[in-house]
Amino acid sequence: MDPNIQRFLNDKLYDKRKIGALDLERTIRELIAAKDYAKIEAILDQLCNDYAYAVHQPHARNGGLIGLAAAAIALGPELPKYLEIIVPPVLACFTDQDARVRYYACEAMYNIAKVAKGEILVYFNYIFDALCKLGADSELSVKNGAELLDRLVKDIVSESAATYVSVLEQPQEFDGDDKNANDDQLDLPTAFSLRKFIPLLRERIFALNPFSRTFLVGWITLLDSIPDLELVTYLPEFLGGLLRFLSDSNRDVHVATQGCLDKFLAEIKRIAQVKKGITDSKRSREAARQSRKGSIGSGCGPSLEDGDEVDSITANEEDEDDVSSEDDWVPGQDVQINYKAILEILTATLDSPLEEDGLLESLRWIVEFLEICPEEVLPFTPKILAHLLPAMASGVESIRQAAARVNNSLMDYVVSLSDEADLVSAPPVSSERLNGNASNRVSLSSSRDLDLRSPTPAQSARQSDRAPTPAMPPPPTPQATPQADLDYVAAVNSLTLLFLNDHEATRVAALTWLIMLHRKAPRKVLAFNDGTFPALLKTLSDPAEAVVTKDLQLLSQISRNSEDDYFSNFMVNLLQLFSTDRKLLETRGNLIIRQLCTSLSAERIYRTLADCIEKEEDVEFASIMVQNLNNNLITAPELAELRKRLRNLETKDGQTFFVALFRSWCYNAVATFSLCLLAQAYEQAYNLLQIFAELEMTVNMLIQIDKLVQLLESPVFTYLRLQLLEPEKYPHLYKCLYGLLMLLPQSSAFAALKNRLNSVSSIGYLHIAPRPYVNSATGNGVSGGGAHLSHSRHGSVAEALASSPSSTPLPSPNRKSASGIDAHTFLARSTATTPSASTFDRPNRLKGRDDSIIRWTELLEKFRSVQERARRLQRGDTDDASSALNDLRIGGGEAAMDAKGTGREGTGGRAPPVPAKDPPAAAPPTKTRTLGRPFGRLGGAVAGRGKRAQQ
Repeated sequence: MDPNIQRFLNDKLYDKRKIGALDLERTIRELIAAKDYAKIEAILDQLCNDYAYAVHQPHARNGGLIGLAAAAIALGPELPKYLEIIVPPVLACFTDQDARVRYYACEAMYNIAKVAKGEILVYFNYIFDALCKLGADSELSVKNGAELLDRLVKDIVSESAATYVSVLEQPQEFDGDDKNANDDQLDLPTAFSLRKFIPLLRERIFALNPFSRTFLVGWITLLDSIPDLELVTYLPEFLGGLLRFLSDSNRDVHVATQGCLDKFLAEIKRIAQVKKGITDSKRSREAARQSRKGSIGSGCGPSLEDGDEVDSITANEEDEDDVSSEDDWVPGQDVQINYKAILEILTATLDSPLEEDGLLESLRWIVEFLEICPEEVLPFTPKILAHLLPAMASGVESIRQAAARVNNSLMDYVVSLSDEADLVSAPPVSSERLNGNASNRVSLSSSRDLDLRSPTPAQSARQSDRAPTPAMPPPPTPQATPQADLDYVAAVNSLTLLFLNDHEATRVAALTWLIMLHRKAPRKVLAFNDGTFPALLKTLSDPAEAVVTKDLQLLSQISRNSEDDYFSNFMVNLLQLFSTDRKLLETRGNLIIRQLCTSLSAERIYRTLADCIEKEEDVEFASIMVQNLNNNLITAPELAELRKRLRNLETKDGQTFFVALFRSWCYNAVATFSLCLLAQAYEQAYNLLQIFAELEMTVNMLIQIDKLVQLLESPVFTYLRLQLLEPEKYPHLYKCLYGLLMLLPQSSAFAALKNRLNSVSSIGYLHIAPRPYVNSATGNGVSGGGAHLSHSRHGSVAEALASSPSSTPLPSPNRKSASGIDAHTFLARSTATTPSASTFDRPNRLKGRDDSIIRWTELLEKFRSVQERARRLQRGDTDDASSALNDLRIGGGEAAMDAKGTGREGTGGRAPPVPAKDPPAAAPPTKTRTLGRPFGRLGGAVAGRGKRAQQ
């Protein structure tokens, strides 16, 4: 360079440097005119090495920057050849410590870009990186200079990024401004490469400075607005950073980012609609082509003799369709969107509860994707559920609403897969079934319908129309497009982990999902040997009642669709849970039992629990459990049908059910007694009362009797109270109630029961007045022994009580009956005049069926042995428990003593044993030997094996 130019460029004053730059520009123009390119390169090298790269000489650097800008202006069309010399030193000055150097670098690059235009895009990445840093510069002048440069570069990118090819890449004979370039030259690489820019954008997208974020969002929005670039294809590369921008405290950043994301989502929806429209169009053309071929083949078109002509016509039509489909190009039809990568980012954002705005945006995108491409969302269902359901319990109302929308949309889509993806593996459950038989019937009908509904080609085509793939149009085929299936194992695992969530809404939602998944595919969800079943059992201890209800609904549903072994294991594990968690039994035991009985077969539940309780080693827990089950059996509205069935002991099913309950109910004496009252086995109940005298009357037992008396006043036992009006049909009912009265202390329950008995006692006297016995042979009236009458099957309560005056529980001995006979006179008459045969012919409940499977004596022995075992265990005398059982079974010396009438003190009042002198032949032999009527000799047997005093 001329020495004067060098001196001016190195001056500290800007005006002097500007004069030197103008002189330099004039000199270079002259060299270009003279085509002295070597001298031009020498000047550019001098500007770079002696000025622009002079790190410790700020004035020289400033002079070098303005000199390079002047040289670029002077070069004009020749600039592309020298950009690789001019641009690097200017870029190096962007990072100088001196703010003035950085500013002049922005000014120099502005002048260079203004001349170079599209050629500057070759260095776009370097300029973009420098501008991203300068946008957050602390010096305001530098920021303003960077902003001016940024605007210029954006204008250049908008105009040339998609199509401009560098002059250096073009052939020598090709003129870059020629509008009529050959198509082959369009394949040349453009100066701007989006593929090379994306890695830089991915690196810078994690910037924290608000100005840098605004700069990035502005550029992303600009690049997305250029249709030919298809920036949406690279959306997964920077979507995560954009979602983080939404949580920026700067409002401008938030607004700009939200607008950018809205544009991307709208573009994705538009592309999906375009592809769906193209797919539908191709299918409709294929269907039309098939219909034309079918009509020609069926004789509706030209004759078969003109087959060649028909083929040519069809081929021409197909060619026309292909040409028209190729000509009708729609923007966006070739854009490929990586839904999988986008959904991975969205699900990862769901795990960031602190970024509320990003979470809301992710939920919004997922909802839109469920409409755009639900089959792409399906594989991410386990991950989405793991983070979505906790968001449903968020403290922010907007998040809760958005999470609820996603949850509903996702569940609706998964449910819709029942008819297609999972139809073969698991028929959908249409309604709640109350027992296992109904479950089997529904399954059989569903499978039968499945066989009958094998899809025809037309039906398959319609199914294919309902669920097209959004990416590439499928080939025409008569079969439906296979759908992606849900990963049930991963989904169940994610939902099971949510049982530990602190929020009730999340736990309820997780159980609701499990119920739906199991209903849709029971064979794929929840086996007994996996880890989900223990978690479901543990959830029964949840403090929220809504969670327990959903949990029981799921457990019931599993049991309905499983084998008997699964149900039995469920009941065993439930009892174990109650045994280890007594608080759960107290607080939620009734709720659990009633809910299970509502969802499943109540009889099946009670039978299974009864079998399990009968084998229980913990006598105390067995008694408590029996008490809870019995209370629900009596009071629960859900068990009304079960109570009706239990009262019908005339059928074999009713008998087996009663026996099953009785054997386990023996652990609780009062529960066993109330079971007999419920089944109207009053004679058995009365025999149990006699054994009560041998038991230790504890406070707990008295409390249970008190509750039973209260239950007798409830609507459940209305039939029992009405039966008090028919003492001739139910004589032992009076004995049972009077026996309860004798067991109770002077309490409110005693007064209530006493008042109830007083209200019907006179009716009893009226109906059971003694009648003279007429011998069929002689016609003469005779009187028999009163002791035998008390054990005949039609003996009245007054006659029974007459044989034991000291234990007569009459409320008022001086009271007269409706016939004018007082109680003492009546008892005397009934003792003196006792018929040997009853005048009432109604068969007894315990002996009415010859084919009865109930062995009443064995049940009494079972009750006695269980109670004796419980008494020994409570006293801690476990060593003598087994020997006591053996003594009770074989009936040893004490039984013989009691049979002779020598008892022990302190055993309480009881009805007298049947004397040995009373022959059992007083009743017809065919009735005393019946299997269901073992009570002709029961009085003596009970008396012989008990420990009581002679009344």
